[in-house]
Amino acid sequence: MLDTPITFLKGVGERRAEAFRRLGVLSARDLLFHIPHRYEDASTVRRISTLRIGEDATVIGTVVSKGVLPTRKGLRIFQAVVQDASGLIEASWPGQPFLDRAITKGDVLLLNGSVRFYHGRQLMPREWVNLGADDAGTAEGRVLAVYPATEGLSFKQIRAIIDKHLDALVPAFDEYLPADLLRETSLPGIQDALRRVHRPASVAEAVRGRDRLAYDELLCVHLLQRRANALARQVRAGIAFANKRKLTSQLKAALPWELTGAQVRATREIVADMTSPLRMHRLLQGDVGSGKTIVALFACCLVLENGYQAAVMAPTELLAEQHFRTFSRLLAPLGVEPVLVVGAMSAKARKAAAARLAEAGPVLVVGTHALVQEGTQFARLGLAVIDEQHRFGVEQRAMLGEKGASPDVLLMSATPIPRSLALTLYGDLDVSVLDERPPGRRPVTTALRGESGRERVLEFIETQLAAGRQAYLVYPIIEESDKIALKAATTAFEALAAGPFQHRRVALLHGRLSSEEKDGIMRAFRDGAIDLLVSTTVIEVGIDVPNATVMVIEHPERFGLSQLHQLRGRVGRGGEESFCILLGDVGGESRERLRHLIETEDGFAIARADLRLRGMGDLFGKQQSGVPAFRIADPVRDEELSEMARRAAERLLAADPMLESSPNRALQRMLKARYGRALELFRVG
Repeated sequence: MLDTPITFLKGVGERRAEAFRRLGVLSARDLLFHIPHRYEDASTVRRISTLRIGEDATVIGTVVSKGVLPTRKGLRIFQAVVQDASGLIEASWPGQPFLDRAITKGDVLLLNGSVRFYHGRQLMPREWVNLGADDAGTAEGRVLAVYPATEGLSFKQIRAIIDKHLDALVPAFDEYLPADLLRETSLPGIQDALRRVHRPASVAEAVRGRDRLAYDELLCVHLLQRRANALARQVRAGIAFANKRKLTSQLKAALPWELTGAQVRATREIVADMTSPLRMHRLLQGDVGSGKTIVALFACCLVLENGYQAAVMAPTELLAEQHFRTFSRLLAPLGVEPVLVVGAMSAKARKAAAARLAEAGPVLVVGTHALVQEGTQFARLGLAVIDEQHRFGVEQRAMLGEKGASPDVLLMSATPIPRSLALTLYGDLDVSVLDERPPGRRPVTTALRGESGRERVLEFIETQLAAGRQAYLVYPIIEESDKIALKAATTAFEALAAGPFQHRRVALLHGRLSSEEKDGIMRAFRDGAIDLLVSTTVIEVGIDVPNATVMVIEHPERFGLSQLHQLRGRVGRGGEESFCILLGDVGGESRERLRHLIETEDGFAIARADLRLRGMGDLFGKQQSGVPAFRIADPVRDEELSEMARRAAERLLAADPMLESSPNRALQRMLKARYGRALELFRVG
């Protein structure tokens, strides 16, 4: 019954089935798991006559008139007068004239919002639902389930179809969680959970049912990823390096600073992996300036003292060159000379580098994607380090890992996320976290300034430049447009270079420049040949310029918090006091959002706030392409559920790695039915 194609369910048919397919609903089972994305509590509906100014309230009323009202400032306001048995009230939607096409006279609306005084009582809806021509769905004061819908299939039609089939489909769904695990979670059984989410008696009951379904998704993802991790380590035996404490001890003694506790902890975790007979596959993540590069260098030294080769791959030639210079400086007292491999090398230099790599002796090579090209061959690769791992495709990362006989792999990411979330998103990796700032790094003073303070901000930049410092000025777009009212980098560059900073060396950097042009500008800025760099976000992950002390960001409301934090990390890298100025008239929710950035430099806290406010897609992009999609769970909002699911997955797999015992067989069958594609991807079937 659960495998019945959606087309053959009563009330669907071919046309609606096509709309359901756009929503990812292909079968009766999918229909049960197409859960509401919100609920409106009609049990708290008020009579319109009882509403008071300043209250928040929910009402149901029939539209008796409507229209679009223009204002002198050009804003168009959609207004509708709604009526129930007790009276009338005007509802107002500023800036949403398109609602005039969605709402018609005679429609019954459920409205939730604040009551204000504006030529009488007026309701400002935050949420609203068009119930159509009647309110039968809420007549008994029930909780109204609002489903994700699509063109040709309204949430009301979806609700009616689900309601029609719910009593027949739910009993066909057998419980698949082991009884002891279900008791431990205190969550409802699967049949109870499905009834609660689709036909709740209260919002709290719906939330409890949804928690069970979210927990199941999270448990499945943790099971898949942890099984994949275990199999990857077993199937491909790695290199058991000996911890000889030669180069590593010399490096520690030569460092001009003390390692942080987090660096020591991460180094020990990596060394433990590398000295085991199983292949390392670890993610090292940390905040801006937390010292990931030094931790990676200790891993490279362990490889070198065992007679193997180590490769460090960076996303840009400039970053590769920076790593090369850093490694050369730190390894000079140890008598180790790294090799650089980048696309811009001369044929002679490339040939010399290739000869070094072809020899069986220990060598540390630093480069870009040139390291994974066919012409680059390693005689004895023992470790592949991939910096800013999300900048490389899965194929590029895999190609470097295949350059030797099962080399250990260390991925590094400067996008800090809470450990519990990292274990959800990267469960097929072991995770090390750097959550401390190295000593001596001064905090960056961050402030928000409005347009009225623009002149003072420019004067402040000039005082810093006059003191011999350098500054960044970052814009969200390259060129001005009629469609969006934003200041642009090119226009600003022309105005600043010809105006207040005409006596300074000003340069423009953006993504449309060629790689050679971008590298040339960044090298000039690094070498002090440019005073003020006007740029877009191409500098977000860049090089260290210790002399840069000012970062000014225009239209900060257009950026995510984590992106702003990365931009701020371009300054404060030297010993001088540094500043990040957010410039623009920002109010309301955007101002409140930016407060998170102003009040803390903790990248993990900022990432957590960014994830909650903007969602994972903005922060991770396509980085999660290897993770089974979440239809119900939200790894950020459901962090506690995810941690509970992770611990359960570890216990289940420790006792029964293939989930073959009698209590776990139903869970195994459900995994295969729901995540067959992921099972193939992770090779865990």
